Amino acid sequence: MSVFARAGCGCRRHAPVPVFTMTAFFFPAKPLPRLRPLPLALSAAAFLSMPALAQGQDPSSGPAPAAATAASASPQEQVLLPAVEVVGRTASGAYHTDEAAGAKTDLPLRELPQSVRVITRQAMDDLGATKLDDVLDYVGGVSRQNNFGGLWDNIVIRGLPGDQNVGMATLFNGFSSGRGFNAPRDLAGVERIEFLKGTAAALYGSSEPGGTLNVVSKRPLWTSSHSVEAYAGSYGLRRGALDTTGPVGENFAYRLNIAVEDRDSFRDFVGASRQVIAPAFTWKLGRDTVLEYSGELLRHKTPLDRGVVAVGDRLGAISRSRFLGEPGDGDVTVENRTHQFILSHEWNAQWRSRLGLSYRETSINGFSTEPHALLANGDLTRQRRFRDYQSDDIAVQAELQGTVKTGAVEHELLLGLESFRFEMDTLMLRANPTAANPYAINIYNPIYGGARPVPTANTDTFERQRNTAFYLQDAIKLSPQWRVVAGLRMDRYDQSLHNRRTGATTQQDPASTSPRLGLSWLPLPQWTFYANAGRSFRPNVGIDVAGAGFSPESGRSMELGAKWESADQRMGATAALFDIRKRNVLTADPGNAGYSVSAGEIRSRGLEFDFAGQVTQRWRLNASLVLNDVEISRDNTLEVGGRLLNVPKVNGSVLAVYENAFSNGQRYGIGGGVTHMGKRLGQARTQAEADAGKAAFELPSYTTAKLVAYWRISPTLRLTLDVDNLFDKTYYTSSYSRLWVTPGTARTVTVGLQAKF
Repeated sequence: MSVFARAGCGCRRHAPVPVFTMTAFFFPAKPLPRLRPLPLALSAAAFLSMPALAQGQDPSSGPAPAAATAASASPQEQVLLPAVEVVGRTASGAYHTDEAAGAKTDLPLRELPQSVRVITRQAMDDLGATKLDDVLDYVGGVSRQNNFGGLWDNIVIRGLPGDQNVGMATLFNGFSSGRGFNAPRDLAGVERIEFLKGTAAALYGSSEPGGTLNVVSKRPLWTSSHSVEAYAGSYGLRRGALDTTGPVGENFAYRLNIAVEDRDSFRDFVGASRQVIAPAFTWKLGRDTVLEYSGELLRHKTPLDRGVVAVGDRLGAISRSRFLGEPGDGDVTVENRTHQFILSHEWNAQWRSRLGLSYRETSINGFSTEPHALLANGDLTRQRRFRDYQSDDIAVQAELQGTVKTGAVEHELLLGLESFRFEMDTLMLRANPTAANPYAINIYNPIYGGARPVPTANTDTFERQRNTAFYLQDAIKLSPQWRVVAGLRMDRYDQSLHNRRTGATTQQDPASTSPRLGLSWLPLPQWTFYANAGRSFRPNVGIDVAGAGFSPESGRSMELGAKWESADQRMGATAALFDIRKRNVLTADPGNAGYSVSAGEIRSRGLEFDFAGQVTQRWRLNASLVLNDVEISRDNTLEVGGRLLNVPKVNGSVLAVYENAFSNGQRYGIGGGVTHMGKRLGQARTQAEADAGKAAFELPSYTTAKLVAYWRISPTLRLTLDVDNLFDKTYYTSSYSRLWVTPGTARTVTVGLQAKF
């Protein structure tokens, strides 16, 4: 563990600050940029005090039940957890679960009037998933968006995207993790991923009406368990991981997940390295009080890779491996640092409280070369850019949750206050091609290493958001057959954007009231029919090509659905019809790459089906199918009645795994997955282009397959095999324009060895 101080010029961007990093283990000796005293204090509290805190507790009191650590769990569920196997694929895991922390209620998911899809740790392990992108194809209604040249995750749920230039809105343990610049999420420290379909604004405020993704981190266990994992595979993949957990004394437990990965790829000159450390602890301060910490330090380095280009409207004219940037630019570095503290107290059998603090820093830094225009002879003119993006995000939540009865009706009440301050520094230098220096490369016969232009100032802004919100939720049990969930959140924002180049500052103070109402009917023990409606709100960040800010997004969502759960609770299915509208949606500016325009109003309607569970003792299955119709219903620039980028009309997936044992008792499993993605719009089309009869650029549909297998050599040793894109199909996952098209991964083979001790 090391502490550094970075000298600077005295301005906010370069102020001397301390930084905490695990340099001796995996971070380079170079200090991380622009960290502040707060994360240093959080890190010191998380690491340096753990043994002292654990041993300093009065042992005479003995271990005591803890207070709830999340709104949806009791203290015993959060602290006195049974031991579970943490290495590799378990012999009897499950794809189906009946809880989601993101719902903030004790209602089982079967009774909740909302569609919720949970990717369990078992499903992640069966898929051989090490990053979020590995599981997305197996969640119905999810499609990929602009991934910023491989620098972040970006998805759409139910066809409604956010800002293509910012990335998706997500939660990490119930706190927003979508503000700022987020590296592709590693799954080393993740326990499950919850996809909350429909609007969640009544609980979380700024969010998408199509759905919200909540990542739940691994918690400390009260039984010692340790595992190491090693992976090797195609394109030079090397990955190692450690997961260690257990008690330290009677009232303190820890968990530490570490992963280090390095790989090349099927793309020429494009590799990636990633390091993540995710510490956590649970400390019983008293009989009814618990303090928890969860942290994540992540560094991701890779060249910014905009993918391939389409010649006219035709893809495949050049190899999917062809890199059209400049290898000499080197890597772009994305760094995320997250610290969360939760103080929970159980006041009595009916009421508990939760006080949470989250602090996040994110940054992007590096050069890139990106396509600008394709000429008839195959020469591609290019831009050169330098980015220095940084953000700070601090949030506080205070919640009180309890149950009261009014006659025969039971209310589970949740009252909450939240406040955050988000600051974002954006500096971009850019060199555009000129007649004297087109900075071109031929897409058919690329020659790298030419003179690189020096970029000059293009964007230099500082944005600040402040928010205060109050929210209320009531989960009502009207009778054994009827449930009602009603919620309301009131947000007040103070948002300002200062343009350092022009000296202009724009300000707005939007306010929003986001209601939600849902009703569930349980006519039979295994069946639920439900309906819900709600509104959403999300401030838009950034500026358009003219330097003006954007009005906030607003949306409304309605949903009808049915749920089924097997009598043994090992299988579950959900079918849902939805209708969603959203206004002031940002989409790619068709005339200015890298900028956004407002799409006015869009509408999304569809039908989705999800199934997950242990079908028999030896078979488990995950399946989804979604039919989705999304169109622009009102706009000043884009085609009215046209589609949105990267959203298919149909997508689906199946994952099946069979398990058995050899005669000597060694267990094995083998399975496979198939995913299908329909055609998608590849570049926004203006109304003028549509009126002129210009053809829309489309990404073709694709179907891919994968193979998964494991062999449990001994109770503590497991060998795994994963083959992605089994038939080595050429396909395209997303697009920003004809010049920025992301090809899907070529066939890759990964072998892993997991050991528990």
